Amino acid sequence: MSSESSESTEVWTGWYRDRRGAEAILIASDGRGVSTRVRGVHYTGGGFADLRAAEESGGLPLAGCVLEWDLPLPVVTDGAPQQATLSCLLAIGEALSDGSPERVDLQLTLHCGGAAYESGVTGGDFDRALGRILRQLPPGTRFARDLIQAA
Repeated sequence: MSSESSESTEVWTGWYRDRRGAEAILIASDGRGVSTRVRGVHYTGGGFADLRAAEESGGLPLAGCVLEWDLPLPVVTDGAPQQATLSCLLAIGEALSDGSPERVDLQLTLHCGGAAYESGVTGGDFDRALGRILRQLPPGTRFARDLIQAA
């Protein structure tokens, strides 16, 4: 999986999986929200747990699937930058009667310096999951850049 960047939007490659199979997808973030296209349907939201189809496609939330992607997230420890990769796994439960997913679980794993730091499963809160990882890193370590503000 790779990433591409421009001044205002970041795009990562990933995978979408559900009962019908798997397909490669692109996930984009413009700093205010995220979007992806699955089987021809465009989904957008303020964060990964809020992805909804466009109104002309029914407006329903994404449900009953798994999204996986990696993104570069360098860290700085004692002033020394080092490359790291954040692996993301978003499991979205089956749709309830109102169309909303029964659950949204986000698992983040930072691969850095030969070690893996896991967030544990959270309710789709990207910032909370990143905070869990940051607390596991050596004191004084920080992410070398801001990540998706609205994720």
